[in-house]
Amino acid sequence: MKRALLPAVGLVLALAGCAAPGQLGSAAPAPTPGISARGVGTVSGTPDTLTVVLGVATTAPAAAGALADNTARSTALIEVLRGSGVAEEDLRTSGLSIFPSYSSDGGTVTGYEVSNQVTATLRDLDGAGALIDAAAQAAGDAVRVQQISFSIDDDSEQRAAARADAVRRAEAQIEQMAEAAGVSPGALLSITEIPGETGPQPYAADAFAAQESAAVPLLPGSQDVSVVVEVVRAVG
Repeated sequence: MKRALLPAVGLVLALAGCAAPGQLGSAAPAPTPGISARGVGTVSGTPDTLTVVLGVATTAPAAAGALADNTARSTALIEVLRGSGVAEEDLRTSGLSIFPSYSSDGGTVTGYEVSNQVTATLRDLDGAGALIDAAAQAAGDAVRVQQISFSIDDDSEQRAAARADAVRRAEAQIEQMAEAAGVSPGALLSITEIPGETGPQPYAADAFAAQESAAVPLLPGSQDVSVVVEVVRAVG
């Protein structure tokens, strides 16, 4: 009797392992047809802040002498900036290096050079040129104006306008693509701002001669603030 039951049990187990087609794992739903486009909105604004990197480079036969000379000149430069109303949070040391100088054959140390960089954020653009002049004169011929850049301190207004412009441009592209495809744009599926940044455009400046008396002319021009937005709409 037991031998007669074994085939039947095996058949039951085999059938139990077979699921009906409708009981298999359901397939992933098909993606919703959509039309996506990216729009770039750009609004111009007038910079109201200037960032300048002032360097002081000194040389001497001994490292201690080069450092002492550099410290005196850098301190004088910083005091001019402070005395003109530049806040402490707008001043920072952005670089300091001490390295040897070698003879032409590279075999003998002939002296040492010390370089100190101070980055200052100036918020009075009208007086920025004269202030840079005064700071340069305080450091003498050792001064190096290594970089200046203009920026908008608070660009939230320009960014909001650029964001709205980006959405309008993306929607216009969707309308064009839908018309070309013979469909209608439907409900809004998503709208996303693409991370990005458009900072100030720096440009290099030559060192100013300490004996110059006229203020350095500084022209801030305009600065573009851009926002990229991606819009996705269903196909109606």
